[in-house]
Order: sequence, then structure tokens, then C-alpha cells
Amino acid sequence: MANVTRHPAPLTTAELAALALSLAHLGAGPQSVTARRGLRHAFEHLDLDDDVIATTLSTLTTPLPPDVARRARAVANAITARLVIRLQYLDAGGRLTVRDVEPVTCLVHRDHWYLVGWCRMRRGIRAFRFDRIVSVEPTDVPARPHLAERYLPFQRRAAA
Repeated sequence: MANVTRHPAPLTTAELAALALSLAHLGAGPQSVTARRGLRHAFEHLDLDDDVIATTLSTLTTPLPPDVARRARAVANAITARLVIRLQYLDAGGRLTVRDVEPVTCLVHRDHWYLVGWCRMRRGIRAFRFDRIVSVEPTDVPARPHLAERYLPFQRRAAA
């Protein structure tokens, strides 16, 4: 297959987040290495040369452990179907809570993947670290639409 040398418009942060989530649970299959290399190339247009970005890119392009990948798949399915999910979540203090969440998107910051969603218990947007999510239970409850772009890093805000 020939290399493509055209330079298309850069992907939006929301598009990068969706691609990264898809890759996260791809595992170590035959196409995963090529797909992750493609994601690295997609980031080349971001002129952000620092530690945080380098670590984040490494996390984005490393396969998730199988148990976390299964939970990521359930989250991705709920985002696509716009359904509420029930999480069992261990907070930073080790307390287990059960939360109904309207999933919005997923993102990576430094070494960790996060689910960003509207937490019905806290009545606000919250970020849940994937490695602290104990279980994800799909529900049949429709989630309200939320614009992912409002909750992602590296967004340029329009001047008021």
C-alpha cells in the first residue's frame, strides 16, 4: 500500500478522544500496532512540546490491561448508545460508591484514562479514573446529550 503524503485538516480533540478510546480496548491484535502508530501521527499537529503531553501520548498508545479494556468497551458502547451506566467506583480514599453516570467521553491525562460524565449522584460533570472503576453495568435508561467538546482539554475557547 502506498504512503499518503497529503496533509488533511487536523483532527479535533473530540475525534482524537474517540479514536483513542477505540484503540484502548483494541488490545494487542494484529492491527493494534499500526493503529496506535496512526494515532501518534494524528497528534503531530498539536504543537505541545512538554512532559505532560509526552506522557499522555504514551498512555494513549499503550493497550489497557484486559480487565480495564472490558470496562472501557462497556463505557464506549454506552457513549455510542447514549445510555446511563451504573459504576462501582473506588475513590482516592478507597471508599466504594455506586453511581449512575451519563457518559460523555473519555480522555487521557498523564498516566491515566478517565471517563468524563454527568454523575447523577453529584449532579455535575465528574471524571472517573478507569483503574478505579470496579465495574460498569449498562442500563436501558437514556442519557441526556452532552457536548464532549465542552469537557476535553486543549480546547481553544472563543473570545467573549
